[in-house]
Amino acid sequence: MTKRIAMWSGPRNLSTAMMYSFAARGDCRVVDEPFYAAYLAQTGVDHPMREDVLRTQDQDPDSIAKTLISPVSEPVFYQKHMTHHMLDDWNADWMSHVTHVFLIRHPARVVASYARKREAPVLEDLGFVQQARIFDQVGGGIVVDSSDIRADPAGMLQKLCSTVGISWTERMLSWPAGGHPADGVWAAHWYNAIHASTGFDGAEGPLPELEGRYAELADAAMPHYEALAARKIT
Repeated sequence: MTKRIAMWSGPRNLSTAMMYSFAARGDCRVVDEPFYAAYLAQTGVDHPMREDVLRTQDQDPDSIAKTLISPVSEPVFYQKHMTHHMLDDWNADWMSHVTHVFLIRHPARVVASYARKREAPVLEDLGFVQQARIFDQVGGGIVVDSSDIRADPAGMLQKLCSTVGISWTERMLSWPAGGHPADGVWAAHWYNAIHASTGFDGAEGPLPELEGRYAELADAAMPHYEALAARKIT
């Protein structure tokens, strides 16, 4: 029976590295942000490469949901989801068929990283509010902090696999440079650094110092981050 893992995170949060890590297992199918085009189509939000995303992905959330719970041949099916892509008026019945994991990262780090890729972000772009909502909606789940993974990839991934209920393999610690066939078309804009990597970066340094609107944005996200951080595996 396939173990289906829905990994929920906001942007700029080790999410692509985690997808590559699971893909490297050898027994795992991965999917990259399957609801992205549906989110763009319904909200009208202007994102980098918007038209390319709309052109290359299914825009029907019900159709997408069916693919996430349909039979697959692999023992593990890893689904990389952005929390802000899951609109609250969509049918969520499929969520009862997957194991939910919530990947968190300190808001100051997220804001600093996101602002380098897209100007003038607002709280809704960063996924913290939506992540807390989904956590409550599905009745909780497994929480893991990206900083903990970077500080001890082997140790934290072993704990995560054990908690999820799948085997651990050292193959999860590295992957080939240059991307993965499952990458969305948006990889050309967002994945430059990860495409140059072959494994997890080292432990993160001090928190970035934010000013003005960016500091306010991180402050607004903090309560949602802290609520999940209190439940993270260590």
